[in-house]
Amino acid sequence: MEQTKIGSFIAQKRKEKNLTQSQLAAKLGVSDKTVSKWERGKCMPDYSIAEALCAALGITLAELFAGEAKDTESPRTSDEQQMLDMLERVQRLEKQKQVLQAALLVLLGMALLAVSHTVGGTSVQDFLSGALLGVGVGTMLVGVVLTVIRALGK
Repeated sequence: MEQTKIGSFIAQKRKEKNLTQSQLAAKLGVSDKTVSKWERGKCMPDYSIAEALCAALGITLAELFAGEAKDTESPRTSDEQQMLDMLERVQRLEKQKQVLQAALLVLLGMALLAVSHTVGGTSVQDFLSGALLGVGVGTMLVGVVLTVIRALGK
């Protein structure tokens, strides 16, 4: 799936329906910024609204994922429910990956904190200890913030 191609296709179909981004967003219960992100290829529509998006644009899921209109004479190559299930799994895996990355940042920060307490004595070692402490705390904070953002579903 090419997000940029899909985004351009969404924009094309929206314009063919004489809809603004705000109007399409209102039909789908999302923000116009979300529609803008789709159209710019910055993200994909969530699996939970993919069917509603297709209905609003008058396209099939296969066309949405291909980023182009398909010949209506050609046989269906895949079931739309299977496509939705696949999209849901991909999005769930992406979220899990992000949570894992955040957890690894927290663990790395904790390791840096532990190492910072073993270094010290001379002024250079004290500086290194302080730097490790700062980097460790910063890394842990970034991990915690990313975890909270993901937990809130943003």
